[in-house]
Amino acid sequence: MKPAKLHFWILGWFSVALCCWCTSETFTQSDIRSHPWKKLYFAHHWPVTVCKMNANDCHDPPKYWTIHGLWPDRAEDCNRTWHFNVTEIKDILSDMRHYWPDVLHSSLNRTQFWKHEWDKHGTCAATLEVLNSQKKYFGKALELYQHIDLNGCLLKAGIKPSSSYYKMPAIKEALTRFYGVTPKIQCIPPEEGEKAQTIGQIEFCFTKELQLVNCVVLEGESNPMQAHFKLGTSELSVCNDTLPTYYPSEVQGHK
Repeated sequence: MKPAKLHFWILGWFSVALCCWCTSETFTQSDIRSHPWKKLYFAHHWPVTVCKMNANDCHDPPKYWTIHGLWPDRAEDCNRTWHFNVTEIKDILSDMRHYWPDVLHSSLNRTQFWKHEWDKHGTCAATLEVLNSQKKYFGKALELYQHIDLNGCLLKAGIKPSSSYYKMPAIKEALTRFYGVTPKIQCIPPEEGEKAQTIGQIEFCFTKELQLVNCVVLEGESNPMQAHFKLGTSELSVCNDTLPTYYPSEVQGHK
């Protein structure tokens, strides 16, 4: 190849590569900006209840509240090009396995659950500097988990897994008194022949400055996270204040 042609070939190749890189970066930034959000939902779920929802796929669930996810409101799947890489969280894998386990698939590849959370929610949370990497996103969730200490709070309030029923207003009052904000509590409604709902998930809300705020929806405001968490024929929805509430210690027979 002649020197002149070689020069233009190299220049052309470099221009194409630069163009592709710029296009990728532009897509990344604009795609995230197109999914604005206002607050974070930090969800804990009760593994025994998760197993009740799908007993066929669940074995020996932890007997403590575990992390379900850290979710920006109004935004999902913000950057499909930012792929999950478990090596980026290798330093916190031990804590991830303990506090953020895949309750339903404990014997399978645990990283699929984390991949789902990163792809759907982490790529949106990354607009915040404190959450703008996979290690920061998962690491900060672990920090929030320790800070909230939901397991300890419930025990201090005398609320623990039992065969007896609780009153939902009493659970709400205990949590609000402890944290100073109102969380969102979700239950499985009573199945046929049952009289009590089963507590399954508790969500805490944070501002972008990671300050706790109420999880209530103001009048005239839509609730972007209203979608129910469903497994099989069971689904979680906001708990009913008038129904007795079951906080199970063991997985019961699932219909």
